Amino acid sequence: MPLVQRITWKLIRRVVGALAAIVVAYLVIAPTGRYLLRAAWAEAGILRRRRPILEIVSDSATKPAVARRLRLVLDARAFAVDSIQLAARESFTTYSQLQRDTLVLVLSGAYRDRLKSYTWWFPIVGRVPYKGYFDFNAARDAARKLSASGFDVYLRPSPAFSTLGFFNDPVLSTALSADTLDLANTVIHELTHNTFYASGQAVFNESFANFVGARGSAWFFRARGSPAAADLADARWLDDKVLARFWAQLYHVVDSAFKAHPTDSLARLAARDTLYSRARRQLVDSVGPQLRTIPATALARVRLDNAALLAHRLYNTDLDLFDQVWARENGDLRRTIKLVIDLAKLKPKEPFVGIRDWLTRYAAPR
Repeated sequence: MPLVQRITWKLIRRVVGALAAIVVAYLVIAPTGRYLLRAAWAEAGILRRRRPILEIVSDSATKPAVARRLRLVLDARAFAVDSIQLAARESFTTYSQLQRDTLVLVLSGAYRDRLKSYTWWFPIVGRVPYKGYFDFNAARDAARKLSASGFDVYLRPSPAFSTLGFFNDPVLSTALSADTLDLANTVIHELTHNTFYASGQAVFNESFANFVGARGSAWFFRARGSPAAADLADARWLDDKVLARFWAQLYHVVDSAFKAHPTDSLARLAARDTLYSRARRQLVDSVGPQLRTIPATALARVRLDNAALLAHRLYNTDLDLFDQVWARENGDLRRTIKLVIDLAKLKPKEPFVGIRDWLTRYAAPR
């Protein structure tokens, strides 16, 4: 090998070695690095337990109820790929049995005197207003520390998650406890993340996936000759939109109260307590009667503080906006998804603005 080439390769090896050392040091020393290592270890455990779903449903030892749920997953996945045209890759072709009923605890935080989320930064996905923990003790410890630092804290369980297609996400035993509507919705929701995920736009990503999961699961059940299930899926989506409007109104009212006292933190805290107390009555007395699938007793237990409000807004922001595009596209979910993604790409930092601008330009009937 010529001298110049030997020197070049030696330099490349040194650079690669240095970069590898930096990555290892980051993973070992930095808190985010250690968190990612623990999450990777937990994910590896989930992946090690994977079994092909086709193998499980063909096994006579599989409980009939489990086999039925897993067949539904495969059917919903196939529908998401063939009819909705989502990117499934190899997700939801395998199954992992966990030793507990909850997959992860999801932590959200918010400033107590203003509507601003506490955020965490992760490689690739950017800043997000939540953090999932496989280690429940670590989750509770992080929640206590965040609360002690003066933040509202909202810690809640989640039965599923998406790795955005980086791994072949299996169906988890924690997801099978949901009813068939939620199970199909979850599959389509998570495959929406595989198809498109806007970096640093968690609110848009989750709200968009909620829309696709709801409309997609209703279409799925209608296509397989289950109109009652499809109607119930539609009813749940209508309830989601009613609640989304409630959260939007509450957000506006609380935000306005905070802005009315820009320099008085005590006044902001007093105002928020009054507003959340009033919102509780409104939720039960005014919103509850509008809902078809959620009992009033559940509404009475809903948590109300800044962290909870922002967490609900994370998954339920401007849901009507997606439905307006869907109606504009004559109920064609495929075209709606493609259009929303294209509009979001045009405004990567303001995807909702991109959709509103489009609706404003093309508001007139065709």
